[in-house]
Amino acid sequence: MRVYVPLTLPRLAQAHAAGELGPGPLTAYAVTPALREWYVSDDIEELEYAALNRAALASLRLLAGEPGAARRRVVLAADVPDGAAVADPDRGLDAGALGEVRIAGALPLAKAAAVHVDSGDAERDVAAAVDALGAADHGDDDAQFVVDGAEDHELLWYATQEIPNLVGDGPA
Repeated sequence: MRVYVPLTLPRLAQAHAAGELGPGPLTAYAVTPALREWYVSDDIEELEYAALNRAALASLRLLAGEPGAARRRVVLAADVPDGAAVADPDRGLDAGALGEVRIAGALPLAKAAAVHVDSGDAERDVAAAVDALGAADHGDDDAQFVVDGAEDHELLWYATQEIPNLVGDGPA
């Protein structure tokens, strides 16, 4: 099963240094039955893109708690065995939990398939989205528009071998 784990660049650096994300439990996003029903599509690529976008939104929330982190959304795509990522059945209809799964233990970086990260030109919009999250959560339509503006930026795809360069441990 492909899962999408929301991160920040500092959290990615920690995982790179440790060789794993963890300890668990970890929150990730995947193509769950509730996400399939919400998105109304049988196209697995579209469904995985929806799960990736859910993880990108969760990355914004992580950034809100890390004021010193670069304002770039980070999502790690990884493959885990079926059953290793479990959706909470009590939150299946909760719109805020669509696609959300829990991974009980640490996730070795060797299971990572790719990393998705905003480009530098997204930082201004991502910073504005982080600042607007609270108001958007309370129903402010203008703030929600700002949060949605971060989604106008496509996350860039990076191979796992490029993680050292992303976190500043690679060659200059």
